[in-house]
Amino acid sequence: MIDRSVPRRVLPAPEPGGAAAGPAALPVRPRTGRLLVLATVFVCAACGLVYELELLALGTYLIGDSVTQASVVLSVMVFAMGVGSLLAKRLRHRPALGFAVIEAGLALLGGLSAIALYASFAWLGESRPALVAFSFAIGMLIGAEIPLLMVLIQRIRRQDAGGAVADLFAADYVGALVGGLAFPFLLLPMLGQLTGAMLTGTVNAVVGGGLVLWLFRHDLSRRCRWLLIAVNLAVLVVLASATVLADDFERVARRAVYGSEVRVAVQTGVQELVLTGPATGSPRSLDLYLDGRLRVSGYDEHRYHEALVHPAMTGPHARVLVLGGGDGLAAREVLRYRDVASVTVVEVDPGVVRLARTDPMLSALNAGVYADPRLAVVNQDAFRWLRGPAANDRFDVIVSDLPDPGITPSTKLYSQEFYGLAARALAPGGRMAVHAGPLATRPRTYWTVDSTLRAAGLRTAPYSAGGRLTGFAAGPDRTPLGGTGEPPRDWGFVLAARDQEPRLQVDRETPALRSLTTGSLQDAARDAERFRMSGLPPSTLPHPRYS
Repeated sequence: MIDRSVPRRVLPAPEPGGAAAGPAALPVRPRTGRLLVLATVFVCAACGLVYELELLALGTYLIGDSVTQASVVLSVMVFAMGVGSLLAKRLRHRPALGFAVIEAGLALLGGLSAIALYASFAWLGESRPALVAFSFAIGMLIGAEIPLLMVLIQRIRRQDAGGAVADLFAADYVGALVGGLAFPFLLLPMLGQLTGAMLTGTVNAVVGGGLVLWLFRHDLSRRCRWLLIAVNLAVLVVLASATVLADDFERVARRAVYGSEVRVAVQTGVQELVLTGPATGSPRSLDLYLDGRLRVSGYDEHRYHEALVHPAMTGPHARVLVLGGGDGLAAREVLRYRDVASVTVVEVDPGVVRLARTDPMLSALNAGVYADPRLAVVNQDAFRWLRGPAANDRFDVIVSDLPDPGITPSTKLYSQEFYGLAARALAPGGRMAVHAGPLATRPRTYWTVDSTLRAAGLRTAPYSAGGRLTGFAAGPDRTPLGGTGEPPRDWGFVLAARDQEPRLQVDRETPALRSLTTGSLQDAARDAERFRMSGLPPSTLPHPRYS
């Protein structure tokens, strides 16, 4: 039973800044002060999301597999935000100073995160530990922002906790929207990842430090004010210096990654293109990298493209569709047949086509195919193009010259739905050749491609790049197919047809080839069978099977 004879004392609620904290002495009216705090929340949220997206983009570019990198970055950052929120409790007695220090640290780490990840990749060969470390550190600092801002906004004018949280989160979410849209449409195309991150850090330092040093300056001792000014100036100097040196850093780091003969480096709206090798001489010395992955090596690309194209050209081949292959090398092999009437190349990145047209070495390697009137180029995603009205046409041959299926952006182009669309575009008796990834080193991925093609109603004939996968494969001139005494690279292909079993052979009318014969194709088919994995489910859009 409650004794009501002694009235209870109602204790006043503690001030948000601590037991001794009172209303802040502001240089402006409380209403203006609240708007300035909310504007700071808006800017800091935009900066925080830019850091997050920059880690995601650079992690995917350097490591690959965007699903895995997104999962790692997001889960680590969300966990770290919770840790940061708990640690912010220790700073509540000095919220202005704590917030200023956190923003300076966040500006420095976020601004330099891209350059640090790229440096780790270039000189250490591994950027995953740096990605996790920066995700955790940046997430922890972001998580500490809102609790301290909650204390600061309550110092200006007390209001119920629900209303204050609603105001802060509204500004935070709108800022995140602006940052999320600014990164892909403004920062990335105009400034690139390195400079964009450093500019974001500069804005973060100026806004966060400016709020505390002006609006809450009376909460700081003279010593703390000068200390914060010095810290923020040091952060701005470091970021400005890094911005000035960013181009030099990129050149040095690029040489560390690609070698000393980097001749062209272009960031398109889709990917980074890098060409290495001398500007004149033999095209065999040329290497083409897409997003850091070797896509074309001049010394042995003929093995890949001959094995990809010519088995599919056995039979009618008047109309040919090349999916991908913007470098023009698959089209080069197709156009060696004089009775080819038309070739349509569907390439998502116009930058690759532009480079293949204009670079003298790459143009020499593809034999200047873009000057051939029989060739037409469509700059569009292959999946979207096959769904569009242009796909009502029928093709005798389809050549799928796409990146490995393990690279996440390419996964939809190795799905049952995609192959169903491609099969619909085949003329009666038509054939499709598919680059299916490494056979010996990633057999599960390779045989999943085969299973997916069969699930789309196609009959398949698996094979590799025209030679045995163990030991040295000899071409018609009895020289090693690797060209330099090295074992040949691991390329796997699948020949598919809708109406009949595809036959692995080279047509008698095939132009002279350097590494491919009917005999080598049959050897390649027998080699493929040694790695067969049966019973694999097909890959679909809602359930991708590639890793």
